[in-house]
Amino acid sequence: MKNNYKIIFIGGGIVGLSSAFKLLEKNKIDLLLLEAEDSLAKHQTGNNSGVIHSGLYYKPGSLKAKNCSIGREMLYDFCNKYEIPHERCGKIVVATNQDEVQTLRMLEQRGIENGLSELKHLNQNEIKNYEPYATGIEAIYVPYTGIIDYVSFCNKLSDLIKEREATIKLNSKVLKISFIKNKILVETNYEEYFCDYLINCAGLYSDKIVELCGLVPEVKIIPFRGEYYKLKKEKEYLVKNLIYPVPDPRFPFLGVHFTRMIRGGVECGPNAVLAFKREGYKKSDFDLLQIFELISYRGFWKMAKKYYKMGFEEFRRSFSKKLFTKSLQKLIPSITEDDLVSGGSGVRAQALDNNGNLIDDFRIIQTNNMIHVLNAPSPAATASLSIGDTISNMIIKNFNL
Repeated sequence: MKNNYKIIFIGGGIVGLSSAFKLLEKNKIDLLLLEAEDSLAKHQTGNNSGVIHSGLYYKPGSLKAKNCSIGREMLYDFCNKYEIPHERCGKIVVATNQDEVQTLRMLEQRGIENGLSELKHLNQNEIKNYEPYATGIEAIYVPYTGIIDYVSFCNKLSDLIKEREATIKLNSKVLKISFIKNKILVETNYEEYFCDYLINCAGLYSDKIVELCGLVPEVKIIPFRGEYYKLKKEKEYLVKNLIYPVPDPRFPFLGVHFTRMIRGGVECGPNAVLAFKREGYKKSDFDLLQIFELISYRGFWKMAKKYYKMGFEEFRRSFSKKLFTKSLQKLIPSITEDDLVSGGSGVRAQALDNNGNLIDDFRIIQTNNMIHVLNAPSPAATASLSIGDTISNMIIKNFNL
């Protein structure tokens, strides 16, 4: 049978690449990875802030907590082995008022439960030892956090996958999936492929792939755009490494923060605004069909009822450099609007259920011959090798490979 593979992965982002690589490490198998774009890691992976997360924020025992802690060290080891640009530089999480102190201490305890035994609690004066221009009343120093070039990491994974005689096809958008006897037929814009097993790591379109398989995903992917500014070159001295606020525990976002980048420069952000297109990187990007699907979804209106105040403030900040600067001034009061220049943006694929809940953990579901990764937002990049281990073990065990 032409174009016949044992297993097909859909999605050339960091989770799809890591999962395929980990499977090939354990088992030489006839594998194809399909990517819709003309290069790998083009969306969530290539447009995030390049942070290696510690595991501080996540509920102990959750998939995020487990995979972040394990995946973090796997990632550092991989980067050292293959000389991927990275640095374990540490960060501080800063409480700027008394209302945030309780949440900060809760985060510290959560981090300890997640195995972060080397956290350091800082008083007001000690903050200056780590970030001289930051201001707060208490903080946590997190030495596990780092910075990385995730695109370089993905390119190395691609090389290793090809070395193991697997195939990666770019410009291959999946249009239709059907089932013929005991085979899965995957039709793309160029070719058709057959396989025995299918792994869906399609990120922003993971729910759509589920629907193409004739299943009900039970969640919808909602795109949230994160917008960044950058510090002017002459102002980069204001940030030594990474400075984060205490996040609002009601939302799965970390708040605007400062990040020194591995390739140079300092990013400020991101915010989190609802995008009107799954690849809605600009404010002007919208897709009428996708908007209609969004507003037709029951869970969207339930989410809107819960979070409309937060959503309104995020949109205001999106269109107001003054408000964005004001958020940053909570951490570094000397920052001015003139210190900031426009940066890039990224789109986060956030799963939302029918009850309007933003899914706060990784979600991986399996059917007889398919695995679907339906929610893998941050810290999925940090955790990618551990997630890949988990998925590859599921494949080997449950598909008898």
